Amino acid sequence: MMKPFVPRVAAVQDISCFGRCSLTVIMPILSCMGIQVCPLPTAVLSTHLGGFTDLAFCDFTVRMPDFFHHWKREGITFDCIYSGFLASEEQIEVVHHFIDEFSSNAPLILVDPVMGDEGKLYSTYTPKMQEQMKTLVGKADIITPNYTEACFLLGEPYQENVCEMHTIKEWLMGLSDLGPSIVVMTGIPFEKEKIFNIGYDRSKGAFWEISKDYIEARYPGTGDIFASVLVGGLLKGESLPTSMKRAADFVELAIKATVNAVTPTREGVLLESVLPWLCREF
Repeated sequence: MMKPFVPRVAAVQDISCFGRCSLTVIMPILSCMGIQVCPLPTAVLSTHLGGFTDLAFCDFTVRMPDFFHHWKREGITFDCIYSGFLASEEQIEVVHHFIDEFSSNAPLILVDPVMGDEGKLYSTYTPKMQEQMKTLVGKADIITPNYTEACFLLGEPYQENVCEMHTIKEWLMGLSDLGPSIVVMTGIPFEKEKIFNIGYDRSKGAFWEISKDYIEARYPGTGDIFASVLVGGLLKGESLPTSMKRAADFVELAIKATVNAVTPTREGVLLESVLPWLCREF
């Protein structure tokens, strides 16, 4: 009897040891979905960067090639390469090289261009890094920018509320023109009491919209959670709209559970309390 196929993902992300985000949410989520995660750490931090002071930080940039060259020698391949927050120009170049080295079996490439939120770039991001991120986006099959990141990738002004849906659709097509065939933009403030996630598939010329009620709370790691559930669904053979809906439903469930528990924002969402829902789904 054949063993069930387990997709394998290389997750190019940091490890923030406290405050649920990056690899500490990506690994349990994809494991729940029946997917193996092989981390390629970009850095190890005692906590994430929001709400903490004097954190301990170990930059892994110079070690990253040693890791993936060993994988190459061992004949290890991946069904997906999934990159997220990158802390320097050099790291972006390393990820370029990693993708090139492991492209022979045509893995799905998902780039989450983590650069900023609420209309502002993260303090670590430089203008040169913004330009380099555009080139990394060009290597992707799928990108998952939030609304702020879409603005910066396209050079468009950030607005508190988006008035025209056709404008967002034009932006999605513009982002696809950078290279990726699928673009999913998250956290779009289209209406006062609604947040939209909108996907575009260039090969089908189709758009999909998922709206959720706005919740007056923001937690680190929700973008990582959305992208992980999305790519997990796609790797398990689901359609883009189905995967988008499940990702949005799961993020909403996690936020509501965290708000109800009055958990400090900097600790991230109560992932452990909602993972059983995701396990049941798969």
